[in-house]
Amino acid sequence: MGLSQANISSSIPMGATLKAGGATFKVWGPLAKAVYLNGTFGGTSRWTKDTDPGLLLTLDESGYWTGFLAGVAGGDQYKYFVVGSDGNPNYKRDPYARELTASNTFPFGVNCIVRSPDSYPWHDQNFITPDYSNLIIYQIHIGVYAPAVFPNNGTFLDVITKIDYLVALGINLLQPLPIAECKETPDLGYDGADLFSPDSLYTVYDPAALAGYLATINRLLAAKGFPPLTVAQITGGPNQLKAMVDLCHIYGIAVAFDVVYNHAGGFIGDDESIYFWDREALPSPATNNQSLFFTNVGVVGGLSFALWKNEVCQFLIDNASFFINEFHVDAFRYDEISLLLGANQPVGWTFCQNLTNTLRYLKNRLLQNAEFWPGEFSAAVSAIVQPASQGGAGFDTVQHDALRLAIRGAIKSASFGQSSAVNMDAILGSLYPPNLPQAWNAVPCVENHDIIKVGNDVRIPVLADGSDAQSFYARSRSKVATGLLLAAPGIPQIFMGQEFLENRQWCDDPTINGNLLEWAALSSGNKAMSDQLLFTQDFIRLRWNQPALRGQSINPYYSNNSDRVIAFHRWIDGQGQDVVVVASLNDNPLFGYQLGFPQSGHWNELFNSDIYDTWVNPLAVGNYGGIQANGGPMHNLPCSASITIPPRAILVFGIGQ
Repeated sequence: MGLSQANISSSIPMGATLKAGGATFKVWGPLAKAVYLNGTFGGTSRWTKDTDPGLLLTLDESGYWTGFLAGVAGGDQYKYFVVGSDGNPNYKRDPYARELTASNTFPFGVNCIVRSPDSYPWHDQNFITPDYSNLIIYQIHIGVYAPAVFPNNGTFLDVITKIDYLVALGINLLQPLPIAECKETPDLGYDGADLFSPDSLYTVYDPAALAGYLATINRLLAAKGFPPLTVAQITGGPNQLKAMVDLCHIYGIAVAFDVVYNHAGGFIGDDESIYFWDREALPSPATNNQSLFFTNVGVVGGLSFALWKNEVCQFLIDNASFFINEFHVDAFRYDEISLLLGANQPVGWTFCQNLTNTLRYLKNRLLQNAEFWPGEFSAAVSAIVQPASQGGAGFDTVQHDALRLAIRGAIKSASFGQSSAVNMDAILGSLYPPNLPQAWNAVPCVENHDIIKVGNDVRIPVLADGSDAQSFYARSRSKVATGLLLAAPGIPQIFMGQEFLENRQWCDDPTINGNLLEWAALSSGNKAMSDQLLFTQDFIRLRWNQPALRGQSINPYYSNNSDRVIAFHRWIDGQGQDVVVVASLNDNPLFGYQLGFPQSGHWNELFNSDIYDTWVNPLAVGNYGGIQANGGPMHNLPCSASITIPPRAILVFGIGQ
């Protein structure tokens, strides 16, 4: 039996969709002369190229090819054989394929896999994405975060083995780098072209290995009162990615997908990609503008999507919608929206509005975080987070680099010794994100995948002490950097390993052992690392316990570059719950330091980073649990106190707490 138009209507989904008795197929190819469905269906091989008219899909007036094939089941493999006007018919992968077969020679020898979206049993029905102001982002790369065996790639299931660790750390939004299939092996994830299928590099195929991961998964499920899964339910990349998201949700952690809509890449030598999908005959000279999906505008090594075509815009919106509906994602980090807007004027702005509006309709608590740099596109950053209904792009947050630049600059300057000039004013002036209506509109960091990648800048501990990244200087300055990030307004983002003093740059290649995270050193008792981890865990808990540290209000009232000291006041409007944060990059303790305070009376010393060095630091300098703000007005505040400030430390005081 061949293809028919049974079950076909204008509303059928793109790609392969299982139905009772078979599956529908739908693909866009307006300039193709013929599109045939080839594959292995129900155990029967039908790889016939253009020799079987029974496998020819039907073209409608809008350029979509459709058909229904009886007997198709989950796990069947397929591709399209496309005959175009270029005279070189060939196979093409389905742009909407949910999964691709694994291949050591990707993209060659790769087929699409028919999958049911319902083959994984979700357990996250009660999970609610946290409010934006309560989020702490933790950025990882799946391939190198926690590989089970060197030099293998890390996998989605390896991340599940770290859920206990992530819960103890206290973060609540996990943000992997892009997870879509890429031609490069290994890869950063930013040159994907098969946008719907998870990267097979991150998939576990070995049945014996799956059984080991299953034991961990079922332990985590049982601890929350859920029944066990089977090996079949975690077979295949999509289900393993779903299990990762599901287990994160069960344990209170939201998940963000990093998506790349400004460009795609990896087409060289890949004739089965979406690049010239419908195989249009090209005039001479040909340009990339004649690609079905792309323009001739190069963007970071790839090509910009042709957003002037409604079908291309819908393809990208469908991709994000797919991640929400089938993978239950809670947030998106959109790569280089500024480049997307610059390469697609004027239609890029409308695309962003349609994208953000559609996704907000699908999931109203979805966080949409745009990587936007004003130097790459001439729009006010405030317009990026302005609602689309008011003319804005409709995103919720933007990456915020002012605080990162100020903190890293001060840490580096301090590393040259006590006599060097350190710009504490820059830190104080960057605490509240400039030109944004709400503090939570900003996502600041001090490390991320771009900054500390091999070949770029160094990790904070190396910046703090280039001669010894675990010295007292490196440890204490690193605590100040992370503490300021967590105490500042906005949604803080931590990069994998930052929490335990990882000092090595990272890259996406797990075969280079020198770039993997030093889990073994942490677990074997490296005191500097374990103390730093405890510091980070406790500061995150402090942020949860002190609502003022997550709120909008801040008065950055004191900076002294000579003393290398800053102070700022945080509170909740109408409630108080005041805290004062004091940070120092001075190499010496400061005794009897006079500082303004917003209220008289006793202030408890809620946090002192000096205690965490060689925990519990027997030589810690501090204020014995609190101070009395009984002095006169100072620094435009109604009273003052004499405090002790440890060297290279961050202190947090709370009124009457």
